[in-house]
Amino acid sequence: MAKKKTNTESNPKKNRTDVSVGVVGSGSFATAIVKMLVENCKVVHWCVRSEFVKGAIELRGHNPTYLTAATFNLKNLKLTTDINELVSACDIVVLATPSIYLSDTLDKMTCDYKDKIFVSAIKGIIPKVNDVVAHYLRDEFKIGFRNQAVIAGPCHAEEVAMERLSYLTIATVEDETSQKLVDIFNSDFIKVHSSKDILGNEYSAILKNIFAIGAGIASGLGYGDNFTAVFVSNAIREMEAFLESIYEAPRDVNESAYLGDLLVTAYSLFSRNRNLGNLIGKGYTVKSAIQSMNMVAEGYYAADSIYKTAKEKGLKLPIIDTIYGILYEGKNAEKQFKKLTTKLN
Repeated sequence: MAKKKTNTESNPKKNRTDVSVGVVGSGSFATAIVKMLVENCKVVHWCVRSEFVKGAIELRGHNPTYLTAATFNLKNLKLTTDINELVSACDIVVLATPSIYLSDTLDKMTCDYKDKIFVSAIKGIIPKVNDVVAHYLRDEFKIGFRNQAVIAGPCHAEEVAMERLSYLTIATVEDETSQKLVDIFNSDFIKVHSSKDILGNEYSAILKNIFAIGAGIASGLGYGDNFTAVFVSNAIREMEAFLESIYEAPRDVNESAYLGDLLVTAYSLFSRNRNLGNLIGKGYTVKSAIQSMNMVAEGYYAADSIYKTAKEKGLKLPIIDTIYGILYEGKNAEKQFKKLTTKLN
């Protein structure tokens, strides 16, 4: 069977929109988002982290570090390293940096952004404020929920690069914004669903990364599929309890943005959070496991904040407690998971 092309030069007969959209970030998911957008947009603005990355893409037509098999027609890209240049040029700005770097990036934003739509593809807690992106944008930059959207999965960047059918859920409160985002993301290999549960989608994307670390630890310790199935079924219940304590909404956690994203992150070999947990389960220290990875595992940084929030709200979440103890209190993974097995059902 012939290998599927990953070149993003779309069918020339396809009508592309003139909507001005930009992506901030140059990691794997940012690269995947650019790939999605060039299917429908004549030009995609792309703010990358360094002149080296910018020059490499301009020279070779692909990201030199992440998703290198995904090549781009440079006529469809406008590259920059200046956040103000990108925001000024775009009506829609997709934020796709690791959460730990977002504040450093947006602190440089001095241009007028009042009427822009900011779309978060970030699945982590902002350390500077110990809060989610939606609240950070609202509180620090006065960007209200009407000018925000959140992208949820299940959608691994690696499968997007291979043009394997993937699904996005885009949460926003404005119907007009929702339709505009559906139009620019939907393609032959990306199917998009809409939601109004901004906080629920954002928190679920954060929680599933923490649970995926746990699934990876279990795998590294030698637990099998039977245990993992029980682990994940308990994890979705913990997710539901946490989401209801944060923000009650008419949501169904069995939908793909919640359960589907949890499943793929917990089981997939592409999952960086699962891989981090797997290393810890095999005996790596937390520090050495993190240092051995070339991508940020958002679940590690989120576990601290989610654990403390759960405690403040009086929630009993044994999986979250177990993972926090291993990551931040130096507790032995094997002993902690043996205790956890008695609390799952």
